[in-house]
Amino acid sequence: MVSQNLLNIVDTAMVGFLGDPALAAVGLGGFVVFMCQALILGISTGVQSSAARRKGEGRVDRAAAILNTALLLVLLVAPFFSIILIQLAAPVFPFLNSDPAVIERGVPYLEWRLGAIIFVGMNFAFRGYWNALDMSRLYMNTLIIMHACNIVLNYMLIFGKFGFPAYGVTGAGMASAISMGIGTAVYFFLGFRHVAKGCFLRCFATRHETASLIRISLPAGLQQLFFAAGLVAMFWVIGKIGTAELAAANVLITVLLFAILPGLALGIACATLVGQALGASEPDDAYQWAWDVCKVTVILLTVLGLPMWLIPDLVSSIFIHEPSTRELARWPMRIMGLTMPIEAVGFAFMHGLLGAGDARRVMFVSVGTQWLVFLPLAFLVGPVLGYGLLGVWLLQGGSRTLQSFLFTEMWRGRKWQHIDV
Repeated sequence: MVSQNLLNIVDTAMVGFLGDPALAAVGLGGFVVFMCQALILGISTGVQSSAARRKGEGRVDRAAAILNTALLLVLLVAPFFSIILIQLAAPVFPFLNSDPAVIERGVPYLEWRLGAIIFVGMNFAFRGYWNALDMSRLYMNTLIIMHACNIVLNYMLIFGKFGFPAYGVTGAGMASAISMGIGTAVYFFLGFRHVAKGCFLRCFATRHETASLIRISLPAGLQQLFFAAGLVAMFWVIGKIGTAELAAANVLITVLLFAILPGLALGIACATLVGQALGASEPDDAYQWAWDVCKVTVILLTVLGLPMWLIPDLVSSIFIHEPSTRELARWPMRIMGLTMPIEAVGFAFMHGLLGAGDARRVMFVSVGTQWLVFLPLAFLVGPVLGYGLLGVWLLQGGSRTLQSFLFTEMWRGRKWQHIDV
C-alpha cells in the first residue's frame, strides 16, 4: 500500500519544479479525479467483503464469479462516466478555482486522468479479490510495475526527455493514465494464472450474489464520493484564502494520504480477516481481529507521524520550493503528525465494519462528520474569520477524532455480526 499513492506523490514532486500554479492545478485536479472515480471505487469493498466471506466458507469458485461480475459492471459503467465527466471538465473547473494559471494547467491534466476511469475501476476490483483471497503480493507487484512506469513516463512527458515534447502538467496526466492501463493489462495476465482454475471470466455471480455485491459497493462508493468531494470542497475553501495556501494544502494532503497507506494496508487485512472469520461462523474471532489490528496500526502510524512533528520543513521541502509556502505548511504538518495515532484507530474499525458488510453505517458516519461538521466550520474559520490554513487544519484533526470515536463505538456494539453477505 505504500506505493498506492505514488501516482499523486510523483506528479506532485515533479510538477513542484514548475511553480505554485502548477502544483495547485495537480493537487486540485487529482482530488477532482478521486471524486469522479469514487463511486466506481466502491467495487473494491464489495468484491473484498463478498469474496472473503466465500473464502471463509470454502467456496473459492464463487469468489472468482464475484470478481468476474465486478469486472463486467465496471466495463458497462465506466466508459459513460468518462465521456460525461470529460465534457464537464472545462466548464466546471473554473468554479473550483478562479486563478487563470491554475485553470489552464488543471483542465488538460484532469481530462487525461478521467479518461482512465475504466482502468481504475478494474484495478480496484482485482484489488478486492487479491486481498480477499490472501494474494496481496500480486497486488503489490503490479502496483510496483505500474508506478515504475509512471515515474519514467512523468520524466519523459513533463520535462520533454528522450525526444518527447515537454507537456508540463498535461504530461503528468498522460503518464498517470497510461500507467493505469498498463496495470490493468498486468492484472488480466495474472487473473488467467492465479484465479481459481477455469473460473476467470467464465462464470458469474448469481442474482443474490450480484445484489449483495451492489448493496455493499454502492454505499462504499458513495462514502468515497462524499469523502473525495469533501476534499475538493476543502480545496475550494482554502483557495478562497490564497493560491500559496492551496499549494501548501495540496502537499499536506498528499503527504497525509501517503503516510497513512501502511495503516490502510492493515485496515484492508482487517477487512479480509473479519470477512473470513464471519464466513467460518466465528464472530468472536472477527471481533478480536479489529482490536489486534488497531494496536499494530497505532504503533506504526505513530512512528510515521514523528517526522511530520519533528522536522516538518524537511518533509515539505521535497515538494515545496518557495520558503513562504513552506512556512505556511509548517504547523499544519505538525498537527497531522500528532493526529496519526487517531487516524490509525479509525482505519482499523472502519475497515472491520466494511469487511463485515456494514458499509451503509460507515457511509453515514464518514459523510456526516465531514460535511455536517468539518466543512461548514472550515469555511467559517478559514476565509470568513481569517484564521487561515492553520485554523482549517485544526478543525480537520478534530473531525477525524470524532469519526474514529464513532467507528470504535459501532464496532463495540456488534450489530455488524448479523449482516448477511
